[in-house]
Amino acid sequence: MKNSKLKIISLFSGVGGLDLGYEKSGFEISVAVEEDSSCCNTLRLNRPNLKIIEDDISKVSTKLILEEANLKPLQAAIVIGGVPCQPFSLAGDRMGMDDPRGKLLLEFARVVRESLPKCFVIENVKGMLNWQKGKAIEAIKNEFENPIGYQNKKYQYKINYQVLNSADFGVPQKRERLFIIGNRINKDFIFPEPTHADLERENQKDIFGKQYKPYATVEDAIGDLP
Repeated sequence: MKNSKLKIISLFSGVGGLDLGYEKSGFEISVAVEEDSSCCNTLRLNRPNLKIIEDDISKVSTKLILEEANLKPLQAAIVIGGVPCQPFSLAGDRMGMDDPRGKLLLEFARVVRESLPKCFVIENVKGMLNWQKGKAIEAIKNEFENPIGYQNKKYQYKINYQVLNSADFGVPQKRERLFIIGNRINKDFIFPEPTHADLERENQKDIFGKQYKPYATVEDAIGDLP
């Protein structure tokens, strides 16, 4: 039977945390690109059949990524990646795009522009949103919103972004992350509405009148462990 799962290219894969969520949603990770050898060894242990490119992404061609994934331009459903966040973290030096790690955003964009997935997802710290009055976001928008020519056709990505707090969705941790989502099918992405809230501070119901669930606690998550 032909594998009908939608294919994903994973960049800056780490140990596969972001990938795992997509796999649980029915997608297939076709290839992972990661420089850190310890992370790659973890991926190989947990996913022995996964194609892994262990190298600095700035040295990896999109052609090689597509070959390893057994894909051609336009065939990938999504390109995902948690681009290194230290340059934009509120706890760091905030060097951003002046930091070589910050320029890895442009490597992500390069792979997207050359592989032309249906959409892409970037996950990063919320500090990226306001770094130098939005310089990082503007760089991303400029890279993706400029038309891309391929086989006598033009493609362009529509960008939406929002900061989400994991605690608002049932995770026992307050963790705010920026999600940047682009697609070339001209759709506005609608971000999910929170399902949980601190009921001592927030309204009891969401915008649709549905009752929020209380924030999950660590005890909720692991309280049954010995």
